[in-house]
Amino acid sequence: MTFPDPSAGAGTGADAPVEVFPPTLREVMLRGRWIAMLALCLVVAGVFAWLGQWQLGRAIDTDPTPPGATEEVLPLAEVAAPGEYLSEPLVGQRVTVTGTWVPDDFVIVSSRFNDGAAGYWVTGQLRIAGGDADGAPASIAVAIGWAGTEQEAIEAAGQLNETASTADTDAALAITGRLISDEGPVLPPKGADPETLTRMSPAALLSRWHDVEGLNVYRPYLASEVAQGPLTDIASPAPDEGSGVNWLNIFYAIEWAVFAGFAFYLWYRLARDAWEKEVEDLEDAAGQAS
Repeated sequence: MTFPDPSAGAGTGADAPVEVFPPTLREVMLRGRWIAMLALCLVVAGVFAWLGQWQLGRAIDTDPTPPGATEEVLPLAEVAAPGEYLSEPLVGQRVTVTGTWVPDDFVIVSSRFNDGAAGYWVTGQLRIAGGDADGAPASIAVAIGWAGTEQEAIEAAGQLNETASTADTDAALAITGRLISDEGPVLPPKGADPETLTRMSPAALLSRWHDVEGLNVYRPYLASEVAQGPLTDIASPAPDEGSGVNWLNIFYAIEWAVFAGFAFYLWYRLARDAWEKEVEDLEDAAGQAS
């Protein structure tokens, strides 16, 4: 396709209109402006590709937890530290810790199911013997046992509090159970007592505990395997073996690959639009010249 040069005069011979050939798409893409734009797209695509590779690396666990690892009883200090979040492979890990109950800190948590039966947990603040790794005072919230009715839970909490108040402060007891992540505090149900707790949250329990000045508290809580007093043992089966593949991260990696491809498509689309506009301008100019 050719067009007469609109800037040339009419006539024949030397004065005849000069035919102008419109640029091809390839010629437009090879211009300096679009080469620079392509270089920028290469940088952007490279960043997206790196992010995709990073997500892919996080998606596949190259060092998965061995089957049954959560059933080995470990000292609490080897699994977690006060103030730290519990990593996913350690959720449900069986641990043991030694300490004493703090009097007046036995709190009831409702909406607790035990083998399908609704009921209540009685919880307590266990002051850890020796404190944390630096020797500072430290405590962990413990779900001590389950009760079928609120009245039973209240009576059990009273008995535990009486025992803790009269116990020798040097007589520490060992608690074994599963370490579980904080469930997060929520508002009590509408119309319920404002003090009602329906989630096992050490953060919420901390606001009701005594003697917490300078205290370091564990973020996860401990579900005791053996109940104390008149309470029933809490049913806490071993966690399901997790997959070594995180499909959400794989989906994110695919997204980054799509974004990298889109960067090149955007460059192509912009260059093509510029080429089409240039050809269209030449057609309009040729039409006006004729």
